[in-house]
Amino acid sequence: MSASTEKKETPAKKATAPSVAQINAEYVTQLANKYWAPKAKNKLPFDPKVVKDIYDQEILQSKFAIRKIMSLEFSQYLENYLWVNFCPEVSSDAFIMSICCIINEKFRENVPAWEVFKKKPEHFPMFFQSVMKAVLQGEKSGLALKEQTVLLLFLDHCFNSLEVDLIREQVQKLISLPMWMCLLPARLQHELKKVPKLQKFWNLNMKKQAKMDADAAEQSKKERTFLSALIKQFIQVLMSVPATGPVSLDQVHYCERFIELLIDLEALLPTRRWFNTVLDDSHLVVHCHLSGLTQREKEGHLFCQLLDMLKFYAGFEINDQTGNALTQKEMTTLHYDRIISLQRSAFGHFPELLDFALSNVAAVDTRESLKKHFGHLSHNKLHQVASYLCLLPELPEGQDTSYDKDFLLELLVSRHERRISQIEQLNLMPLYPTEKIIWDQNIVPTEYYSGEGCLALPKLNLQFLTLHDYLLRNFNLFRLESTYEIRQDIEDVVWRMKPWASEYGGVVFGGWARMAQIITAFSIVEVAKPNIGESWPARVRADVTVNLNVQDHIKNEWEGLRKHDVCFLVTVRPTLPYGTRFDRRQPFLEQTGLGYVRGCEVQGMLDDKGRVIEEGPEPRPKLLGDTRTFRVWLDPNQYQQDMTNNIQNGAEDPYESFNILMRRKPKENNFKAVLETIRHLMNTECVVPDWLHDIILGYGDQGSAHYSKMPNQISTLDFNDTFLSLEHLRCSFPGHTIQVKEENPELQVPPFRIKFPVPEQPGKGKKRKAAEEEKKPENKTLTVEPYVAPNRGPYPYNQPKRNTIQFTPTQIEAIRAGMQPGLTMVVGPPGTGKTDVAVQIISNIYHNFPEQRTLIVTHSNQALNQLFEKIIALDIDERHLLRLGHGEEELETEKDFSRYGRVNYVLARRLELLGEVGRLQESLDVPGDVSYTCETAGHFYLYQVISRWEQYQSKVKPKQGKTVEVEAVAEHFPFHKFFSNAPQPVFKGRTYEEDMVIAEGCYRHIKKIFTQLEEFRAFELLRSGLDRSKYLLVKEAKIIAMTCTHAALKRHDLVELGFKYDNILMEEAAQILEIETFIPLLLQNPEDGFSRLKRWIMIGDHHQLPPVIKNMAFQKYSNMEQSLFTRFVRLGVPTVDLDAQGRARASLCNLYNWRYKQLGNLPHVQQLPEFQVPNPGLSFDFQLINVEDFNGVGESEPNPYFYQNLAEAEYSVALFMYMRLLGYPADRISILTTYNGQKHLIRDVINQRCGNNPYFGQPSKVTTVDRFQGQQNDYIILSLVRTKAVGHLRDVRRLVVAMSRARLGLYIFARVALFQNCFELTPVFNQLTARPLELHIRPNEYYSQEQPRDASAQSDKVVKNMPELANLAYNMYMHMIQTNQKHRQQQQLAQPPKQRQPPTVEQKAPEQETPMDQDTSGGKDSNPSETEEKMDTTESATTTTTTTTSTTTTSTSTMPEHPGRDSDSDDEEEKDMEESGKEESNREEKDRKESNKEASNKEESNKEESNKEESSKKESSKEESSKEESSKEESSKEESSKEASNKEESNKEASSKEESSMEESNKEESSKEASNKEESNKEASSKEESLKKGSVGKEQ
Repeated sequence: MSASTEKKETPAKKATAPSVAQINAEYVTQLANKYWAPKAKNKLPFDPKVVKDIYDQEILQSKFAIRKIMSLEFSQYLENYLWVNFCPEVSSDAFIMSICCIINEKFRENVPAWEVFKKKPEHFPMFFQSVMKAVLQGEKSGLALKEQTVLLLFLDHCFNSLEVDLIREQVQKLISLPMWMCLLPARLQHELKKVPKLQKFWNLNMKKQAKMDADAAEQSKKERTFLSALIKQFIQVLMSVPATGPVSLDQVHYCERFIELLIDLEALLPTRRWFNTVLDDSHLVVHCHLSGLTQREKEGHLFCQLLDMLKFYAGFEINDQTGNALTQKEMTTLHYDRIISLQRSAFGHFPELLDFALSNVAAVDTRESLKKHFGHLSHNKLHQVASYLCLLPELPEGQDTSYDKDFLLELLVSRHERRISQIEQLNLMPLYPTEKIIWDQNIVPTEYYSGEGCLALPKLNLQFLTLHDYLLRNFNLFRLESTYEIRQDIEDVVWRMKPWASEYGGVVFGGWARMAQIITAFSIVEVAKPNIGESWPARVRADVTVNLNVQDHIKNEWEGLRKHDVCFLVTVRPTLPYGTRFDRRQPFLEQTGLGYVRGCEVQGMLDDKGRVIEEGPEPRPKLLGDTRTFRVWLDPNQYQQDMTNNIQNGAEDPYESFNILMRRKPKENNFKAVLETIRHLMNTECVVPDWLHDIILGYGDQGSAHYSKMPNQISTLDFNDTFLSLEHLRCSFPGHTIQVKEENPELQVPPFRIKFPVPEQPGKGKKRKAAEEEKKPENKTLTVEPYVAPNRGPYPYNQPKRNTIQFTPTQIEAIRAGMQPGLTMVVGPPGTGKTDVAVQIISNIYHNFPEQRTLIVTHSNQALNQLFEKIIALDIDERHLLRLGHGEEELETEKDFSRYGRVNYVLARRLELLGEVGRLQESLDVPGDVSYTCETAGHFYLYQVISRWEQYQSKVKPKQGKTVEVEAVAEHFPFHKFFSNAPQPVFKGRTYEEDMVIAEGCYRHIKKIFTQLEEFRAFELLRSGLDRSKYLLVKEAKIIAMTCTHAALKRHDLVELGFKYDNILMEEAAQILEIETFIPLLLQNPEDGFSRLKRWIMIGDHHQLPPVIKNMAFQKYSNMEQSLFTRFVRLGVPTVDLDAQGRARASLCNLYNWRYKQLGNLPHVQQLPEFQVPNPGLSFDFQLINVEDFNGVGESEPNPYFYQNLAEAEYSVALFMYMRLLGYPADRISILTTYNGQKHLIRDVINQRCGNNPYFGQPSKVTTVDRFQGQQNDYIILSLVRTKAVGHLRDVRRLVVAMSRARLGLYIFARVALFQNCFELTPVFNQLTARPLELHIRPNEYYSQEQPRDASAQSDKVVKNMPELANLAYNMYMHMIQTNQKHRQQQQLAQPPKQRQPPTVEQKAPEQETPMDQDTSGGKDSNPSETEEKMDTTESATTTTTTTTSTTTTSTSTMPEHPGRDSDSDDEEEKDMEESGKEESNREEKDRKESNKEASNKEESNKEESNKEESSKKESSKEESSKEESSKEESSKEESSKEASNKEESNKEASSKEESSMEESNKEESSKEASNKEESNKEASSKEESLKKGSVGKEQ
C-alpha cells in the first residue's frame, strides 16, 4: 500500500472500535443473544445457515471491515459457536473463512489465539487441511483474492506459532525433507550430493512413501507439494499486475502478504532448512524483480521493500542444513565455486563464452561484466547454460525456450554476481535517520497503525538464524523505534517554529521552540582521510552557530549541551505565505516544506578563541553576547553518500541548506550510543558462553542450561544465613531425607553447609549407560553440616548482620539454583519476595565464591535502589559494593555508592585504619611512624605483629599430653592494651577453648585491618579521581550494579577498561527489551575465545506488563515488546515459580492468582490483624462500581488515544474525599487509571476539589497502571475509563498489574456491561460482578476502629451514583467544620483568662468525637492548633464552593461540592482568595509567636479577635450555603425529573443524618468535656509524640 493511500485511510482506521450501544444495536449481537452469548438463556441449537449468513452479510459485504470482525470476535463467536460445532459434515468455505478471520483478528489485537482449539483438538488436522485446499483452489472454488489473502495471513500465523504442539504437528508436514520432490531432478541430485547423509534419509523416505496406501499417499503428496504449488499460484497473480494503468489493490495486498509469508519462512531455521532450496529452485525472486509491480512507484513501494528483505534472507550467510553461521571466508569460497563452475561449463560447452571462461574471477563477477559477457547470447543459448547449471529443465532438441531473455539473463547474473557482505552493509549504514526514512510509513508507521496492513519490518519471534541475525533484527527495530520518537520531536518543534515563506524568497519563523534554534551559520571544518580498508572519511566535523537570544534558563540548557549529545540539523523551505495557519491534522511535509534532516553529535561549544571548551571540574569560561558556536561530528557514512549523490547525480548539497538546529531531552536521546554498541558487537567476535548459545537462538534442549544438567554442578554449598533454624531447613526441602552430621541438638544451629547428591554426567556415545542410569531412583538425601562461623573480633560491630526472612521451599529452590552454575529463571508473581530472593542469592554467591564478581542489572533505577538498600542490610562488606549510572542520587542512605562516593569512602577508611595501626603501634611500644602509608603499615605488620602472634601461639598451644591453664590464654595475650576499648572483659576465663576462639577473633580483627590497607595501597599510587574510580571498578568492587540502559551505553568503555565479571543477576527481567537484556552478557572481552560467565539469574514476571514500546506497529507487528525472559518462557526454559504472596488480603489475591501456576498466601496474610479487619466505612474489601454516562457522556477522546471519563474521575475523587473524612491517611491511598488522559483529568479534579485543603490533601499517587507496576499501596481506587471498547485492558498482563497493586482495599469504577462480556477478562470480572455493582458504605465507622465488624450493628448505605457520594462527602465536611468550631468556641469560653495551655490540648475533644483526629496522625499536619486555623480558612473559602459539570473553578483550599452546581461570580472568589491569603499569613505569624513562647497576653487577645472573625464568617457561610441551595435547585430543574427527585432524597437523607449526628456529638461533648480537661494534661506529651511521627510520615 502506498504512503498516500495509507495516509488517506488513517483517520478511518482510528474509528474502528464500535461502542457498546452500537454493539447492542447490531445484527450480530441479536444473533449472539439467540445462539451463543455466554449469559444468554434458552439458546437455539446450532444452525450452519447462521454461519453462512453472518459470513456473507457481515464479513464479505463489509469487505472484511475490522469493526464487524471485532464485534464478532468480542462476542465469543469463535469460542461458543464456530469451533464447538465444527466437524467435517458442516465444514464449508464460509465456516473456514469465518474461523480464519477471527483468529487473524485475535492476532491483530494481541490476545491469545490458539487456546480455543484445545477444546476439540481432534478436529484441527481436518480444519487445517481444508484451509490448505481452499488457499490452493483459490478462484476455482469461488474465493476472491481478498479471501485468499485472509487465508495466507492465517497460514503465516501458523508458521510463526511453532511452539504450539497442535500447530507444529500440522505445519511440520509441509516443510520437511520430502518437499524436495518438487525440485528439478538434476537439481535434486546435485543437492543430495552436497551432504552425504541426506541421500540416506531421502531413500528411507521414498521407501516409506512406497508402502503407503493410495489415500495416504495422495494426502502426503498434497502436503509435500503445497508450498511449491502456492508459489506457482502466486507467480500467476504477480504476472497479472500490469506495469502501468489501473491495478486492483487486492492483487497488490495479496502479493505483499505472500512475500511476508516467505520472509517468515526464510527467517526461521526449522522452516528454512528445506524450503530455501525449493524457493531458490522456483526463481521467485527473479520473477518478482522483473514483475510489473516493482516498476509501479506508488503501489509497488512496499512490495519492493519486502522483496529486498526476502532477497536478504534468501542469501543469508548460514548453512541451511547444519544451521551454522558462515564466515566471511566461507562465503567468498562459495561465491568463487559458483563462478568457477560457470566458467568450466562455459569453457567445455559454450565456445562463444571463451573470453569469460579464461578471465580471472574478480574481472567477471560484477553485474556489469556478467551482462556484457552473457547479454549477446540468444534465448536458447541462455536456457542451455541455465539448464547445464541445474537451474532450468533441459530444452528439448529443436524447440525454442518459453522464457524471455530478460528472465534468463537476470537468473544467471543475480546468481553469480559478487555480493557485499552483511557486515559491510551494516558498517556502511548511517546511524541517524534521514527524512527519507523518518516519513516512510512502511518502515515507521504513524500512531494510527491499526494492525491490518503488512509492513517492511523485521519480526522478533521465538528463534533466530544466527547471532548476527539476532543482533541485526534488534538493531533495525531499535533504530526505527527511536526514529518514530525523533519524528514526533521534529514535527513538534517545526510546528512551534511556524516557518513561512517570506516575500523576498527566504524563510521567516513566526514562532519559537525551546528545543530548537535558528542556525545563523553552518560550515564543514574537517573531513578526515578514510581509515585503511574503508571508503568513508574517518570523521567529519562542522561548526553550527546559533543566536541564543532567549530566557536565561533556556540559554543555560543550550550551553549545557554535553559531549556526545545528539542534535538534528533540519532544512525547511516553506511555501505557505506569512501568517498562514498550520493544521496539525494535515500532512506535515507539504505544509512546512521540510527538505532535509541530518543527525550530528556535539563535541563541545567553542570559546571566543574558537577552541572547544573541554568538560571538566574547572569552571567554564564566561562568553559575551548571545552568539554561540557548537563543534559537531557528522555521520561519515551519511556525508559520503550525500557527497557521492551530489557529484554523480548533480543533487543539491544538503549541508549548505540547514536552518534549524534541534536538541532532544537527554533521557530519550541515547539511541545512537546503543546502536553503536550493537554494531560494535556485530563487528567483534561476540562470544556467548557455549551453554547459552543455542538457548538464545531458540534451538536445542531448552533445559540444557539448568543447573541439574550442567557438567560443573557444585555438590557442597554454604547457605550461610539463609536458614533460620534446622526446622526451617527441613521444611525447605520437602521429599528429601536430611542427615545432620552433628549429633548434639544444641549445636544444630545455622549457618549450615549442605551436600547435595550430584548425578554423574553421561559421557558421549554411552546412550545405553545413560538409559540404565535413568532407571535408577534419584538420590534424595541431603547431608547437612552445621558449622561455627569464625569469630571476627571482640567489638559489637564485628558481629555479622543476619537474614531474618523465613524463606519458603520454592524460594529456597530459587536460591539454590542461583548459587549453582547455569541459567536460573525465577517467575515472581506480585508480592512473592522476588527482591529478597535476589538479595540472598547475591549474598550467598559473595560468601561462597569470594573471588568472583557479580553484575546486577535492572530495568529502572527505582528497582536497583530497592535491591541495593536490601543488600546494604546484609553481611556484605560495603567496600565491595559499587553502583554505576545516574540513579545513585535517589538511594535512601547517607552513604554514597557511586564511583566517586566509593573512592571517597576508601580514602576515608584508609585514614581510619591507619589511625588504628597507630594505636596498635603505641600499644606495642614500637618506635617510629609506621602509620604514615599503607606500605609502612604493611612492613609493621610483617615484622612486628605476626612475630608477636606466632610467639603467643607457641606459648599457649598445648604440647603433647599436657593441658594449658585457662589463665595462660589471657596472660600471654600480646594485644591487651589495643583491645582495651572493647567490651570488657575480653576473655571470659571459663574454658580454654572459648578463650582461644576469642584470641583468634581478636587477631582476625587486626589481620583484617592490614589486608584492607594492602587493598587500598593502590589508591596511594593512583593520584587522579578517574584512575582511582577505574581501579575500583576493575579490581576492588565485587558487586557492581547498573541499569540495562547504562550497560548498553557504556559497553565500549567497560570493555576498554578490562571489566570482568562471573555472574549476572537481572531483576525486572520481563520489563527489559530483548537487546538490552542481551548486551549485559557481553560487557567483557572473552578469555582465550571463551566467556568467563558462570551464572545468569533472571527474575521477573511475564504475566505483568512488558517493556514500553511507543509505536503500536513495532509493538504488535514486530513483537518488539517481547522480552528475552518472556521468549525463554515461551520456548520452555525451566523456571522456578514462587508460590506464596505476602502483600494482599487473600480475597484480593484471588483476583489475580488464577493467572499463575499455584499462587497461595503466606501465613501472615491470614493471621495479622490488618488483613483480618474490614475496611472502615466501606462494606467490602474490593468492589466493582458501575458508572453510567454523566450528562449523556461516557468516555471522550479530545486527542487520539487520550481517553477521559469525567463521571469516573469525579466518582474516584469523591470516594477519596469520603475516605479521608473517615480518617484514612492520604499517603495510604493511590488513584490509578488505565489511560494518560484520565490521569490528567483526575489530577485536575483533585486540585479543584481538594486543593491544599488540610482535610483532604493529595493521594499518595495519581498515575497510570503501567507506571505503577512494581509499586503497591494499602488502598487503590481504579478507573477503567472506557465505555465504547475494552481497549488495551484486553491485555491480561495489564489487568494482572491493576488487580495486584492493593494490599487491603480495591475499588474499581467502570462500565460493567462492557467489561464483563470480554472473554479474556472473565476470570476477574466473574468475581467482581458477584458482589453488588453499587458502592456500599458505612458512614458511621471511622478509620481508627481496629475490631471486626458486628454484622447486626448497622446496615449498609447504598450509593446510587456519583453526585450522591459527592453530596455526602460535602455534607460530612461541612458538619465536621461546624462541630469543630463550636467546640473551639466552648473551649475558649471555658478557659481561665491569661492561663496558657499547650496547643495539643485544644483538639482533644473533637478528636474523640470526629474522625478528623486521624488526619493529624495520618501525617498531614503536625500541629493541631495549625489545623484549627486551617479549618477556619477552609470554612471561609467554602462560602464560594462552585463547580460546573465539566470543569470546576474554586480557590485552592475549598471543598467544592458534587458536579452540577452553578458557579458564582469570579470577583467574590478573588476576595475569598485574598481573605484566605491574609489569614494564612496571620496564621504563620501566630505560629511563630507560639513557638517562640512570647507573652501570653498578646496571644490571648489575638485568639479573641480571631474568634470574632470566625463567628462573623460563620454567619456569612450560612447565607452563602443557602444561596448555593437555591442555585442547586435551579440547576436541578434543568435535569430530568427523576434525577431531581433522587438528589432531593439523598440530600434529605444526608441532612437528617447530619442533624442526628450533630445532636449526638453535642451530648457527647458536654459529658466528655470535664473528663477531657483532666486527661488532657496527661495525654499532651503522648499526643505530641504521635504528631511528630505523623509529620515524619508526611515527609517520607
